Amino acid sequence: MIRFFNTLGKKLETFYPVRKGVATIFTCGPSVYQRAHIGNFRTFLFEDVLARYLVYSGYTVKRGMNFTDIEDKAISEAAKKKIPVDHLTENNIREFMREMRLLNMRFPDYLPKASEHVNTAVALILKLLERQIAYWYKGNVYYDPLKFPAFGQLYGLDMSQWPLQKKRFHKDTYPGLQWNKGDFILWHGYKDGDTYYWDTEIGKGRPSWNIQDPGMVSRYFQETLSIYCGGVDNLYRHHDYTKAILESVRPYPMAKFWLHCNHLYVNGQKMSKSKGNVIYTDTLLRQGYRMAEIRFFLMYGYYREQINYSGQSMSRAAKKLRTFRDMVKAITKKAGQNPSPADRIGETVKRTFTRHMDNDLHVRDAFDGLFELLAGTDVHTLNSAEAEGIVKTLKDIDDVLKVIF
Repeated sequence: MIRFFNTLGKKLETFYPVRKGVATIFTCGPSVYQRAHIGNFRTFLFEDVLARYLVYSGYTVKRGMNFTDIEDKAISEAAKKKIPVDHLTENNIREFMREMRLLNMRFPDYLPKASEHVNTAVALILKLLERQIAYWYKGNVYYDPLKFPAFGQLYGLDMSQWPLQKKRFHKDTYPGLQWNKGDFILWHGYKDGDTYYWDTEIGKGRPSWNIQDPGMVSRYFQETLSIYCGGVDNLYRHHDYTKAILESVRPYPMAKFWLHCNHLYVNGQKMSKSKGNVIYTDTLLRQGYRMAEIRFFLMYGYYREQINYSGQSMSRAAKKLRTFRDMVKAITKKAGQNPSPADRIGETVKRTFTRHMDNDLHVRDAFDGLFELLAGTDVHTLNSAEAEGIVKTLKDIDDVLKVIF
């Protein structure tokens, strides 16, 4: 049985999808106002391993991941560079997809862009206005969280501390502010001088950050998602907001499981564009690391824990993977064409992997368990059928990890 730590229930829960045998996943995708760094890719690699492991475990996986290409930050960044917003975001999307391929990441079934789903967001806003959960104010549309009884449930927000005096937040995000405790914006109405807007059923303007994801989820998934996932920072002022929006117009939950990946730190500090301490994959490639080693470093660990990047930690991870691959090569040389029907070692390898992965996708413990097993195996005592059984098992496992062969 697979168990995941469900942010919604705040505990480990046995995974059962909404539909038997089918796991539906939506990933809160990249904000493409700037190029993605390895801290961003840590989250997306966790989600890649998640989807791959569910396939390995016998599920059919249907997955979506959005591109946030409409937001305040993109407009500001494009203005700084004196280029159109769509030129900026399209370049970053192309770069992101190029690096996805290099990192051996499986492409989701759906890769919607917010800019191509404005009408979907507008349709959702109209429903919220009709239910009087959202309202117009000075040309913008706002959502009133107090109209949704379960607001803050995901994070565990103490709603008794909600400000008594009504506040409205007209920006998507505010630097240094974790929560927009008040009515949050759904629609940025057109203002004189705006260069980035759409002419829609509710007038000129653009959808806010928080309305975009639920709009796209409603377009591609017409039932409760098995899993909604993203970075842990989305627990603040985003996922509770998107959950409230969609559940305000649907008679069923947005997702059964909510999974959140923790941050990547650099020498003890969170990696972020605002801190200027970002590292890109090509920086590591220039240092002589292979993409498989970069993938391994980013996924080796427990996704709910922080990992720290330093020159030493990267070097240690690469060395560990190289040693493991050398052990696999030695066994592969001994392998024949037909695995043993009673392959005791191969079965032990499989059980070790699944035991740790079933326990909330614990990649580090799973890999360390495999490493210990192979290190304790005397290759010279293996017959060719036994060696082939181990290799076959490892190839199946590598459909999940994508770093062994």
